[in-house]
Amino acid sequence: MENRKSIVSGAISDHRNLNVRVAAVDLATEVYNLTTELPVEEKYGLCSQMRRAAVSIDSNIAEGAARGSRKDFIRYLYFSSGSASELNTQLIILKNISIISEDKRLIEIHEKLNSVIQMIHGLIRALRK
Repeated sequence: MENRKSIVSGAISDHRNLNVRVAAVDLATEVYNLTTELPVEEKYGLCSQMRRAAVSIDSNIAEGAARGSRKDFIRYLYFSSGSASELNTQLIILKNISIISEDKRLIEIHEKLNSVIQMIHGLIRALRK
């Protein structure tokens, strides 16, 4: 489970290798690939919002880990969770307005997002102990 010993002890030394960060970067990449298929009129709307939310998930994890304190890390993990919830809403809207016809890709991205959310909350629980 992640680098649990170093994280729980408060020494968040190499946060770049956390499973949740690897998964969040993969998720952001998938979102970027998906949003390239959105119509031009969505460039500054849904496309931009989804990309920002997806990138924000890992960015907040990285920033929180770099702060050096467990309390700050947990706070930034909650920010990351908020960005994940934002992306979840945007994916639902994207599906509802039927811009992307490949429901399979949306399902896969949603599954990756749910996995990232679970990892974030698992890490929060581990840090709170």
